[in-house]
Amino acid sequence: MAKYTVVTMPGDGIGNQVLPEALKVLRAVGFDAEYVHADIGWECWRNEGNALPERTIELLRKHRLGLFGAITSKPKKAADAELKPELRGKGYQYFSPIVSMRQLFGLDICLRPCIGFPGNPLNFIRKRPDGGYEEPEVDVVVFRQNTEGLYAGVEWTNPPEEVRAALATHKKFAPFANMPGEDLAVSVRIITRPAARRICTAAFEYAKKFGYKGVTICEKPNVLRETSGMMEDAAKEVAKNYPGIALWSTNIDAQTMWLTKNPEDYGVIVASNLFGDVISDAFAGLVGGLGFAASGNIGAEVAVFEPTHGSAPKYAELDPPIVNPIAMILSAAMLLDHVGEREKANRMRKAIAAVIAEGKVRSYDMLRLPGGADAIKLGAASTTQMTEAILAKM
Repeated sequence: MAKYTVVTMPGDGIGNQVLPEALKVLRAVGFDAEYVHADIGWECWRNEGNALPERTIELLRKHRLGLFGAITSKPKKAADAELKPELRGKGYQYFSPIVSMRQLFGLDICLRPCIGFPGNPLNFIRKRPDGGYEEPEVDVVVFRQNTEGLYAGVEWTNPPEEVRAALATHKKFAPFANMPGEDLAVSVRIITRPAARRICTAAFEYAKKFGYKGVTICEKPNVLRETSGMMEDAAKEVAKNYPGIALWSTNIDAQTMWLTKNPEDYGVIVASNLFGDVISDAFAGLVGGLGFAASGNIGAEVAVFEPTHGSAPKYAELDPPIVNPIAMILSAAMLLDHVGEREKANRMRKAIAAVIAEGKVRSYDMLRLPGGADAIKLGAASTTQMTEAILAKM
């Protein structure tokens, strides 16, 4: 009997291409696991009115480990229009299955490494005063609070009267008091102190374990005084328990500027949900983009690992497939880290690093080619060829 059981959720589009490649690498590295397929995503929504079926929830509840590919997500009207005719008008609402999964299982710690591989032609470089170029080392890990903030899902268009009445008790709502309901949309940014403490503690623990000198809290407390203020207060409280690790504070808007001026100055960053999403994608752009961006969604009992890219439907039907599988494979390596199989995870990362440094096998994004059927003819490796190169290095 296998030591672990992993619930595999390819989802939509290129999720069905990259997840099988990650499983090849997990098997090759000797990870003792059984893989159980689970349905999730757009086809479930269209045919069942639910992108995260109960049968998938039960598998995750039972096995507690998930590997997720990608999903398609569309605005409300477009989503409703794609429901099977017999399901329309029956009150079904589309919710992102990964967001639902995070909230259902309390996956409140989102871990997003943004670490550059030497030799990657997509790495950030800057010009020196003498006219030459330098490539700063980017080694950033973003801790994103995963279940609250603006992604908590508490929002309305045409809010009910009791909501409007509550909002009217705040003097800042006065300019909107007479706005017709159908022209008023409200989203609530929710921060709780316990969740803020948990994400900040996770960031400091990581910094302590891996020798980072400081943790940066990235918020906007000068404007969002209550919610960002609570995040920053929690970071200060937690920092008292880690006297050897500095706490720095940046505003999200300024941080997006500074990260392209001096990215080597940053290590561990912690932020609320939306700001963590923004800053992790921004740092990912410095180390190759979404083809290299892995993440983990970690709760007290369940953990799900995924690349941060989307389903890219325009590439999903290409044969051979051209998408870069590295983000998915790195997500699988994070799963190994989570269950204590760090030696196997490091073997996977070292093999990826060796392929990138050698430079003989490069996906279309690494060659800066337009995505499409011609990419292979122009010298890009297919999805499978990239995986084979990684397996060969292992």
